[in-house]
Amino acid sequence: MWLTILLLGVVYLVFIAVLAALGVPFVYLIGLVFLMSFLQYFFSDRIVLWSMRAHVLDESEYPELHAMVEKLAMEAGIPKPKIAMVRTPVPNAFATGRSPSNAVVAVTDSITRLLTPKELEAVIAHELAHVKNRDVLTMTIASFVSMIAFMVMRYALFFSYGNRRDSGGILIAWIVSVIVWLVSMILINALSRYREYAADRGSAYITKNPRALITALYKISGRMDYVPPEKRREIEGANAFFIIPSLSGDTLMELFSTHPPLEKRVAALEEIEKEVRWA
Repeated sequence: MWLTILLLGVVYLVFIAVLAALGVPFVYLIGLVFLMSFLQYFFSDRIVLWSMRAHVLDESEYPELHAMVEKLAMEAGIPKPKIAMVRTPVPNAFATGRSPSNAVVAVTDSITRLLTPKELEAVIAHELAHVKNRDVLTMTIASFVSMIAFMVMRYALFFSYGNRRDSGGILIAWIVSVIVWLVSMILINALSRYREYAADRGSAYITKNPRALITALYKISGRMDYVPPEKRREIEGANAFFIIPSLSGDTLMELFSTHPPLEKRVAALEEIEKEVRWA
C-alpha cells in the first residue's frame, strides 16, 4: 500500500514538473480541483446517501442493529457512526464520512435478511474498519492530481484551437495528461483494493471471526446473480463504496477494479483465520 502511494507521488511530481516546464497556466485549474476535492471530502457522505436514497435510522428504528453497531464500534475504538438503511434487493453495505466522528454506515434491507447475525456483524466490522482507517481521506488525497490530469486531458485540446502558437505545447500537455490519468487510475484502483484487504483484516480482528466474513462474502456474491439487472444498475454508481460491487455486464479486468477478486479475499481471510487461532 505504501509502495503504491509512493508511486502515485512520483507520477504526480513528474506530471506537475512537465506542466510547469511547458508553461501551462494551471493555477486556476488547481484551484478548481481544490474546490472539487473540498466538496467531495466534506459532502461525499450526504451525496452518497442522497443518491442511494438512504434513510438514516434513529435509535427507535432497528434497535438490534443499533446495538450491534455500537458494540462493534466500541471494539474498533471509534465513536458509534450514524446508521442508514437502503431499500433495495441488492444485498450490500458501505461506509462514508470524512472522519470517525462524521461517519455513516449503511446497509441494505436485503442484506439484513440474507445474512446471519454473525455474518452481518462481520460485514459491518469491515465498514467500520474503513472508517477507522480514514479511507475517504486517503482516496480523496490519492485522486487529487488525477483529477487535475483529467481536467487537462478534457480541456487542453479545446484551448489549443484558440492559441495556435502554443498548440504544440498544449498537445504535449494533453498526451502527458492522458498517460498520467491512466497510470494514476491504475494505481488508485490498486490502492483501493489494498484498502479492501485492510478492511477485511480489520473485520477479522474486530469480530475475532474471519470465517463469518468469508461466508458473508460468498452469500452476497452468490445472491447478486439473482438480482434483476435493472436493480443493480440503479445503484451501480456507488460500486466503489460497497463491500462487493454490484456490477452488471462483463467482469472488469482486475487491473482496473476497485475491489480484489473474491477468491483472493477469501484466501487472505483464511490466512488471517490461522493467525487469529494462534493468537
